[in-house]
This record gives sequence, structure tokens and C-alpha cells, in this order.
Amino acid sequence: MLLYDTLTRSSRELKPIDGETFRFYCCGPTVYGPAHIGNFRTFVINDVFRRVLEAGGMKTLHVRNITDVDDKTIRDAQASGKTLREFTAGWTDKFHTDCTALGCLEPHIEPSAIEHIPQQITMIEELIAKGHAYASEDGSVYFKVSSFPNYGKLSHLDTRELDLGKTQNQRADADEYEKDSIADFVLWKSRKEEDGENYWNSPWGDGRPGWHLECSAMIKEYLGTDFDLHSGGEDLVFPHHENEIAQSQCSCGGNFAAHWFHSTHLMVDGGKMSKSLGNLYTIDDLAEKGHTPMEVRYVLISGHYRKQLNFTLDSLHAAKEALQKLTKGRANLSENAGDHKAKSADIPNSTFAAAWESLNNDLNTPAALGHLFSGLKAAQKLAPEEAAASLMAFDIILCALGLTLPAEETTSDIPCEVKELAEKRLAAKQNKDWAASDLLRDEITSLGWTIKDSSDGYELTINAS
Repeated sequence: MLLYDTLTRSSRELKPIDGETFRFYCCGPTVYGPAHIGNFRTFVINDVFRRVLEAGGMKTLHVRNITDVDDKTIRDAQASGKTLREFTAGWTDKFHTDCTALGCLEPHIEPSAIEHIPQQITMIEELIAKGHAYASEDGSVYFKVSSFPNYGKLSHLDTRELDLGKTQNQRADADEYEKDSIADFVLWKSRKEEDGENYWNSPWGDGRPGWHLECSAMIKEYLGTDFDLHSGGEDLVFPHHENEIAQSQCSCGGNFAAHWFHSTHLMVDGGKMSKSLGNLYTIDDLAEKGHTPMEVRYVLISGHYRKQLNFTLDSLHAAKEALQKLTKGRANLSENAGDHKAKSADIPNSTFAAAWESLNNDLNTPAALGHLFSGLKAAQKLAPEEAAASLMAFDIILCALGLTLPAEETTSDIPCEVKELAEKRLAAKQNKDWAASDLLRDEITSLGWTIKDSSDGYELTINAS
């Protein structure tokens, strides 16, 4: 599999360092509320990535963290009147529920930041001992950016001729800070009144770890100093992932991640997602509008992960139609295969070879989806034995995409009267008699049915009572 690497800005072949298991880490959610579709674009893309590796025969070790202690979780837990653990546990459960609905595989390991505070304290001690960190007057500890000459390599900030010496005495105390701020970042935050009871003991006084440190400590615990791939949204490249590299390489050596995999932002209705605009959709929000999680997943993988994807409600309607077509196409392929059962898929020699090649060429999911449809069309002409092998190949690629198809819709229960009106309306549209078409549509609606135009003619669905 070839995949673009953010660090080298080139596509590189993926091979496990140990020759056996591909070990990768994905930055997980901060659990202070429901994840939105922008968050899930990254998690769904990572799920497809893992599925493709495994479908190709590669063993994986997938680690994804839970951030349950940071500025936001503490702030909102305090406002809710709940303990931090109780507050974040509820949102963690919600995240898991949404992941299951979207068809995402569970990570093999899912560590939480709170459960790994001792490891984070140990890492800070190592950084101080090696001259890469220092304690401030109030008991907070900061990483000295100027002590790491390679700072900025991932985000290519080094090309801006930055003078890291100017960062001295410039400190970023917040877990997240301005993207253009090159400052010493916080590793340990001293206890403040607004933190309430959310603090831990340390050699520097009561407090809690900074956000950037959490991933470094958990990665070292479960993947060591050298592992195969680190992933996340493109918004994490700087400063979060840049800071992870600095902390990890300075505290325990090693090369850290051999490959960096980032997904591009999701847009909604042509603009940025925002609560104020009312387009920060969650899975529940879209379910209330009548859209299934699988339709959401289809939309999220319908664009290439390195290109901005514009999410619209219309795209969900298109996803529903696409899933129904895949269902019909699979049913036809199964009927063509008859009683024949394939012993192996032989994907490279099937009508779905191009779909599989697309997935293995920089995870090109939109191309793979397109080749699924063209492969189904080509498979109509196959002999039963070949159809059976192609059916197995189709199912493997569908599984790699993580798509579960809806049940095939039947028209056997549609009343003859409704069918006749639908056929008359189709003829009226073909004759460009729009007035008659509208009248016939109204008649169909009055009988309790909805007619929707499609590339194949029309679709009829009964209205909910």
C-alpha cells in the first residue's frame, strides 16, 4: 500500500518496522461533548485505512487514545457538577456508540490520559534531567523549544527561517494556542482555583499534565520509541504533533513515527462548521433528519482524504441512492453466480481489480467507489463461476470500505393503481408535459406514496403514517 507522508511530502510504501505487525496510533477524541461529523471524518478514514491493511493480509495494532483531562473537559465537568471521571465517561460511551453505528472497528488498545498520569510525570522528569524542560515560578513545567533543533520539520515551519532563540521567555500555558505561536509549551500545569478537585501530585506541586504530553506518554507505553504510523486531522500537525515529536525524541530517543497520515478538514454547505451557523452536525442530529449512520459514512469516504470534502444534506440523499444501487447490484451478481461458490476472491483478476488498486494507491476511496459501480456493471456478463469469484471480491472491498448495505427494496407490495400513475408520470416527463407530471405526482402523494426521480426512472416509497 502506498500512502502520502506529511513529513516527506511524498507517497511511500507501508511496511511494518518489525516485519510482522503494522503498529499505528490515531489521536482520539476529547470527551467533553458529542463528536461531530468533522471529527468522524478522521476516525472513519482511519477505519478504512486499517481495514484495507487487514484485507491485504497485514496484521495491525491500532492504538487510539481518549483525552479525558484538558482545559475543556475540566471546564465543562465543573459546570455540570459532576466529577471529571463521571463526566468524561458519559461522553466516552457516546463516542463508542456513534463509532459502532458508523461501522468503525474498535481499536486494539484505547488508553485514557487520566489513567496514564504517572507515565506523563516520568516523561517530564526525563525531559528536565536532559535539559529540554524547566519548571516555572508557579510550579508549571514547560518544554524548551530552542533545545530541539528539528522543531518544525513535520509542519515545515523550518522553511520560514524561524529563530527558535526568540521563544525564550515566551510560554503557551493553554492546551491549545495560536497556530502561528512558536513558544515553549506547557508539560505540567500548576493547580488553579478553577480546576476544582481536578489535580494530581507531582514533584513540582499539585497540578495536571498538558494536552500535548498525553499522547507521547501513551505512545511510549504501548508502541515504544519507534512505530509505523501516526495519524490525525490536519489541524493537529501544528502544534500538537510537532510537540509530540519534540517531547518524545528528547525524552527517550528513537525516531518516533515512521509515517505521518493526516486527513483534511471537512466543510459543510461550502463553509466552515460552526455552532453559530447550526451546521456542526452530530450523528444524532442527522438521524433526526432521517439519515442513517451508513449514509453518513458513505459521504465521509466519498472524497479523497487529502482534499476538502463539502458535506451537504443533499449528499446524504445521494449516498442513500448509491447504497441502494450497490444493494441491487450485489443481488444481481449473486443471482448470476447461482449456486456456485468461489474458493478464493482473486481480486486482481476480478471486475473489481481497479477498486482494490485505488484503495492501495493513497487510499483513494472515491475512485474505489466509482470502480465498484463499474465493476458491478461489467460483472453482469460473467459466467456463473466468474460471477461467484467476483461476488467474493466485491464483498471483500465492501468490507474494506466498512459499508453495510441496506436491505433490498421490493415493489411487490405497491398497489397497481400507484404503479400505473408512476408509469404515466414517467411518460409525461419524457414528453416534457410538466403540468401533467405535477398532477400525477400529486395523485400519487394523495394515495400515501412518494415518488422520487432517479437515473433508472423513479422510486416509490410509502409515506410514514
